Amino acid sequence: MNRKVIVVIPAAGLGTRMSPVMRGESPGTGKKSRASKQFTDLAGTPILVRTLRIFAGVPAVGEIYVSLRKDEIAGFRARLEKEGKEILKKKVELVEGGEHRQQSVANALAVVSAAKDDIVLVHDAVRPFVTPEIIDEVIDAAGKHGAAIAGIPAIDTVKQVERTAEGALISSTIPRERVVMAQTPQGFRYEVIRKIFDEAAADGFIGTDEASLAERSGYKVSVVMGSPRNIKITTPADLQLAEFYLKSA
Repeated sequence: MNRKVIVVIPAAGLGTRMSPVMRGESPGTGKKSRASKQFTDLAGTPILVRTLRIFAGVPAVGEIYVSLRKDEIAGFRARLEKEGKEILKKKVELVEGGEHRQQSVANALAVVSAAKDDIVLVHDAVRPFVTPEIIDEVIDAAGKHGAAIAGIPAIDTVKQVERTAEGALISSTIPRERVVMAQTPQGFRYEVIRKIFDEAAADGFIGTDEASLAERSGYKVSVVMGSPRNIKITTPADLQLAEFYLKSA
């Protein structure tokens, strides 16, 4: 089946865990500021631009929607026109994000035009090491099951705890074979993602990711193998690891 594939990148967060000295330039200004973490330079290129290049290079992807803070849209559009011509070979729309990730994705979905069987992928702006293979596998699984995510098996022993005034107390050990660490992209048939977002909005529910919205609406979410390198860059230590990955590629 010839489905359209649409990518949504929520990129309106500030990223408070990223040290100010690690912050990049505000897009289009040339000035250092408290720019969003996705604009932090990674080997001379903003993390967000690296992420977009991966998706733009996937033949199945037709449209990309990026949710940004309102004051960053014009600057980032100018930067893309200057440094991201290969990205702009795809249809790229920049939309205003919301106060949190879920609202940023919802704002993008509000301007998306799609058939019910088209595929929508949601991907973290600061996961620039996702591979075309992972993207294609999520697309295929989402088309087959309705909802799918990339994930990797847990390596460390996972403990469930209870919070007390004295600290956390272990209540049980969760078998590792029953645990995966969720990554992105997370993919959905269009009819599914619209339904789960509409239901969450009606109930005032804020989920930790898109899969959590699908779960509460009763959908089974398929998991495809992600990669230990598909890291989310949120701290200076993550940035150092990302730089190591680039040098060792």
